[in-house]
Amino acid sequence: METPKVLCYAAMIVAGLVCLIFLLDAVASILGRNILLDVLFIIGGAFILWQGFETSRELR
Repeated sequence: METPKVLCYAAMIVAGLVCLIFLLDAVASILGRNILLDVLFIIGGAFILWQGFETSRELR
């Protein structure tokens, strides 16, 4: 597998984990009650997921 594809998929996995962790934090308030940070991290992770998906389509 080529290096750009590996980096793209790795970034998508990390962004997905960030979205999942902060979504769970927003629902269960595990790390504290700062909803603004949770929402901003979810939006940021979703943006990186979207960019990774678009880049992976270009790398095919």
